[in-house]
Amino acid sequence: MTNGPGADRRRRGADGPGGADGPGGGDREAVRVDHVMDGLRAFGANYTEFTRRFAAWLGLHSTDAAALVEILYAEDQGTPLSPARLSERVSLSSGATAILLKRLEQAGHIVRTRESTDRRVVTLRSSPAIRPRAMAFFGPYSERMAEAMQAYSPQEIQRFEQFLGTLRSTMDGLLANEYENGGPTPSAP
Repeated sequence: MTNGPGADRRRRGADGPGGADGPGGGDREAVRVDHVMDGLRAFGANYTEFTRRFAAWLGLHSTDAAALVEILYAEDQGTPLSPARLSERVSLSSGATAILLKRLEQAGHIVRTRESTDRRVVTLRSSPAIRPRAMAFFGPYSERMAEAMQAYSPQEIQRFEQFLGTLRSTMDGLLANEYENGGPTPSAP
């Protein structure tokens, strides 16, 4: 699968055969961009597979496991989620999220707390029983990722962070605007 319409043009180079960078220069750059996009797509697929296997390991539906991973991650970052924020992260309606949270709570995987001075605000926390299991499952993943990242300088990591931030904001913009209603608005004939 290509990176979308226009990928063939990028592969040939924006200025035709040879591109602006001399013979094959535009081609090489376009191929690099395609390789990066393919790598990001493959990493995303692998991460989805990790979450699917975590779900199977816990005996959960994959959506429930994805929500649990989001709750655990947010806690680890020091920014626990509310049900509304979780709903955004897992792309579910508030009603579907409420049902999902009830299942996770009944399974003993999460607890709902009221930590804010505004007692109406609910905070989602992992239960003490699930954290060791999650650490056992994701421990090798975290260790290997940390090892892989050590091969890069702090400056390179900063550039990766900027690059991924740009891609994320671009995707957020697309989802909020052009794809707000499920897809782009068809152009008039």
